[in-house]
Amino acid sequence: MSQFLNEHLIHRDEDFMVIHKPAGILTVPGKTADLQDCVINRLLQEEPRTLLIHRLDRDTSGILVFALSKFGQNRISRQFQERQTSKIYQAVVAGHLQGEGTVDVPVVYDPSRPPLHIADPSHNKPALTHWKATEHFEMQGQPVTRVELTPITGRSHQLRVHMQYLGHPIVGDTLYATPEQLLLDRLCLHAERLSFLHPKTEQLVEFYCPVPF
Repeated sequence: MSQFLNEHLIHRDEDFMVIHKPAGILTVPGKTADLQDCVINRLLQEEPRTLLIHRLDRDTSGILVFALSKFGQNRISRQFQERQTSKIYQAVVAGHLQGEGTVDVPVVYDPSRPPLHIADPSHNKPALTHWKATEHFEMQGQPVTRVELTPITGRSHQLRVHMQYLGHPIVGDTLYATPEQLLLDRLCLHAERLSFLHPKTEQLVEFYCPVPF
């Protein structure tokens, strides 16, 4: 087993494996030669059967699932596409955010400022996030809030844009936070829990990856 698999494997069976993706590494290769180091290429070196199911942003850490058979890829991918999976993220956001709520605002790519996305209420593709504040504390003397985020849809940059839309960007977000709100040298967004139906047994399986911040 390669060092990457050894350090980051959460679960493995015949049809899929669950990985703890560290922050700062792409899920799949980018377009240029300097962006070829990524999770799937590292896994393919050790496990040639590795197949893509879904992605996390480069700067997001946490649970990432890869298939080990076409059967597993088809069954699990369909659950992601049809929103039958359950995902819970943990984040630390700038400022004092109280209570809980829902952001129901479309998130779309902004071609004038790649790779940014924006909240655009006029767009027709929905983006829906439930949020719940769970802890208030200070980071470098600044008030911050730990929040539990449950994305119902899976748009690119959805959680990051929705937190910015609320006026509480995620700490460490170099795209959507102000310089004063960075506070840490990593994005404080982590895919903590994921559940779906096992492709063979159709029993609910749930995976957990502790928050590193």
